[in-house]
Parts: sequence; structure tokens; C-alpha cells
Amino acid sequence: MKKGIHPEGYRFVVFKDMSNGTSFLSRSTSPTKETIKFEDGNEYPLIKLEISSTSHPFYTGQNVLVDTAGRIDKFKKRYEKKK
Repeated sequence: MKKGIHPEGYRFVVFKDMSNGTSFLSRSTSPTKETIKFEDGNEYPLIKLEISSTSHPFYTGQNVLVDTAGRIDKFKKRYEKKK
């Protein structure tokens, strides 16, 4: 690794997926003021996630099509053959 370009101060942090409650322990430099008591009985800083591999449709196999503002309809209308 090149010296001087990587962040200093990695520490153990608990990441918690707020959509399903799954937590996992990893290392991070992200700042946070919240803490949580983890499964091993120790207290760690907490970083809340909206989505993780335990709830993301790609990893769970529940492929969900989100059509916001009718994107599919806009595409079909724009590229349909003229009659």
C-alpha cells in the first residue's frame, strides 16, 4: 500500500441494517456518536444502514421492480414505432 493515502484510525464498528435488524461487526473510520452492545457483550460504535446484503433484492433473490414516475411507460412512449 502507498503510504500517506489511506485513512488512519480503523476501529471495530457495528453496522445495523434498519430494514430487518441484522447486525454485523466490521472495521471502519466512519464517525458516529451512537453505541450498541453487540452479541459478544462488548459495546461498539453503531452505524445504521438502510440496506445491506441481508435485505438487498440482488442478494435475497426477491427481484423487485420499482417504477418511480412511470419510467418504463416513458421509455416505451419515447421509443415506440410511429404508426
